[in-house]
Amino acid sequence: MTLSRRQFGQALGVAGSALVMRGRARAAEKLRVGMTSALTGPASTLGLGMKAGIETAFAQVNAAGGLHGRQVELIALDDGYEPGRAAPNMRKLIDVDRVFAVLGNAGTPTAAVTVPIANEKKIPLIGAFTGAGLLRKNPPDRYVINYRASYAQETAEMIRGLVSELHIPPARIAFFTQNDAYGDSGHAGGVKALQALGYAEAKWLPHGRYPRNTVDVEEGLARLIDPRLHPSAVIMVGAYRPCAKFIRLARKDGLRAVFVNVSFVVGEALAKEAGPAGDGVVVTQVVPHYEAHLAATRDYCAVVPAAARTFISLEGFLVGRAFIEGMKAAGPDADQEKFISTLEKGAPIDLGLGVTHRLSPQVHQLSDRVWPTVIRGGKLLPLGSWRDLGRTA
Repeated sequence: MTLSRRQFGQALGVAGSALVMRGRARAAEKLRVGMTSALTGPASTLGLGMKAGIETAFAQVNAAGGLHGRQVELIALDDGYEPGRAAPNMRKLIDVDRVFAVLGNAGTPTAAVTVPIANEKKIPLIGAFTGAGLLRKNPPDRYVINYRASYAQETAEMIRGLVSELHIPPARIAFFTQNDAYGDSGHAGGVKALQALGYAEAKWLPHGRYPRNTVDVEEGLARLIDPRLHPSAVIMVGAYRPCAKFIRLARKDGLRAVFVNVSFVVGEALAKEAGPAGDGVVVTQVVPHYEAHLAATRDYCAVVPAAARTFISLEGFLVGRAFIEGMKAAGPDADQEKFISTLEKGAPIDLGLGVTHRLSPQVHQLSDRVWPTVIRGGKLLPLGSWRDLGRTA
């Protein structure tokens, strides 16, 4: 059938109207992103900090018109840092809430159950707040994208600083860790770094532990204050309350050692909880200090009041920004497969840290940097050199 010019024009008008309506519908449709994390309980500082940072990044992009015209929404569910709650949360976010991706989940024990679900459902799991190896396989899981340096990289920096700069003998280093996959991962990283220096006995170094979601540190402490051991440094892989209690009790019992914590401990909370006993305690960070002169920190500080700035929320901000930049590169019609493929092709990601980040099928981690900080007068300050700590007996 041949259409007249009038009929053809009418048909074009109908088609054009349909396209406009679809475009408006897509613009009105929110891009949903999920999160399952500790929003209550002893580890809630982690989940709430990451949530605040991600929402800050999303608020900025939404105020500028959204992602390809769509507003971005974060749906956050509370798992209390317990795997038994994280798994059903993950399935609800994917199957019921229909999220595009899951961002910023906090914790290694919870990651042990959420990573398999992300792989099964083919949903991107981005920027989890953990440096555990189970999210860093070789080759990497297709749907797992990390922002932060690993615990192995954090503990390697600790070992470098303690041994190479403070000249503490490897035999005088001890560990205090949470009794789960998180603690295991940090301990394994420290042992590996010591073995790389030629210290084959690293796995037999003194090692105290405590149960997750408790402050029952006394038994772990007792293993390290044995007068026959005299550790000069203690690498700590735990949560801030038990680690703060350990430090207070250790100092009271006369343990003169350098206490060094991985980033998961939440340095600001540790400093507050430890009080005067926290002075001189080191916390490695996977983001720069929020007062650093970088585009990312300027953007962050422009909207986050000084009293609310933390390393955790800055990390959440960077994770949110990484997702935004990845989606921009993938284009307005990207699904999960195109999103991952775009990242793996090396699409440049500028987070405002002074470097351009690129991923590949072999590299699914955006940052390898570790920034040491030290508690002084209840505040976390950049640690320019480990030698600034001085020698410890």
